[in-house]
Amino acid sequence: MKIYDFSVKAMDGSDVSLNNYKGKVLLIVNTATGCGFTPQYDGLQDLYEKYQSKGFEILDFPCNQFAGQAPGSDEEIHSFCTGRYGITFPQFAKIDVNGKNESPLYTYLKKEQSGIIGSSIKWNFTKFLVAKDGTVIKRFAPTDAPEKIDEYIARELEA
Repeated sequence: MKIYDFSVKAMDGSDVSLNNYKGKVLLIVNTATGCGFTPQYDGLQDLYEKYQSKGFEILDFPCNQFAGQAPGSDEEIHSFCTGRYGITFPQFAKIDVNGKNESPLYTYLKKEQSGIIGSSIKWNFTKFLVAKDGTVIKRFAPTDAPEKIDEYIARELEA
């Protein structure tokens, strides 16, 4: 199984194949609008503007599993993010990243980085960096600011 074998839900409920992102460097993030880390949207948008034209994509997955910090509908979350932070990167339907209803994508991401099935996401704004060939190469903690990830993205884009 590769990352490109997964499909996720767009905000409108339609299926989106991650194969659409083949050959790009990806940063996959579980987000929340009411979290202390929510201002990271500014840094994420800066990374997106800096590298998007070079083959970089951020895939944003709102998640309400941590202290209910992503309330509201997908449309309300998107409106908040575009209005307050000006995000232009793809934002998908709200998902679970842990537990019995977790997204198969997140089951895969966690296994690829820990080698342990069931290793938990600890909080909002956990980030996974994926190479152009679909290899999950690094997991970043919620406390890792987007600016700290810049050098890793640049290195992957040059590879």
